[in-house]
Amino acid sequence: MAAAARILGHTPDPERTVALAARLCYSARTVAELSDGLAGGEVTTLLGKLLDMGHLSALEHAAFTFGVEGISRACSHQLVRHRLASYSQQSQRYVELRDVQAVVPPSVAADPELAARFQEELERQWRAYADLVDRGVPAEDARYLLPNACETKLVVTMNARELRHFFRLRLCRRAQWEIRDLALAMLRAVVPVAPRLFAGAGPGCIGGACPEGAYACGDADGVRAELGPLVGV
Repeated sequence: MAAAARILGHTPDPERTVALAARLCYSARTVAELSDGLAGGEVTTLLGKLLDMGHLSALEHAAFTFGVEGISRACSHQLVRHRLASYSQQSQRYVELRDVQAVVPPSVAADPELAARFQEELERQWRAYADLVDRGVPAEDARYLLPNACETKLVVTMNARELRHFFRLRLCRRAQWEIRDLALAMLRAVVPVAPRLFAGAGPGCIGGACPEGAYACGDADGVRAELGPLVGV
């Protein structure tokens, strides 16, 4: 199973909420007056100005909650390094993993001999885990045998500002392949909900020169071709 992300919930009318917060900072009108007078065209203009100027604090008023599946524990360990977010993850302490699924890296899957050996090792670990549980070892102790390849599930909530930061880092071609796949799935899920909030989202090379210097992937044009149609670039 590939990394999957779907929107479970979000701030109602997230783009208008962000625009209203931005307008409030520079207006003497009441919140009710601002809300009543905020038309669609002004929302688009305000969001464009915020993104162009890098004034992103107003984006923190829009939050998005994702259901994430099909990623490994190795990937979730990277994901939770993004600390300005909330996470709820399937527990290996309380959930007995009788039907264990695993993520196989493409570099392994591409070689039949290595893929077979990888699967054999996984099955050996599953059998040992199941044997421990069947003999009375608590799942919270038996899980010490389980590998980073184990699939996991999470509910993740990020605000729009943190999401743009996440996409900037994790959609770079230099990001580890699995978390990049997850970031792309999250971007594809959130753009239809708030396209103006995520216009131009992605690594630095989407809108300008690559910031990675000597570590650049060398394929900025390919990144723009891949992500540009999605984020309006």
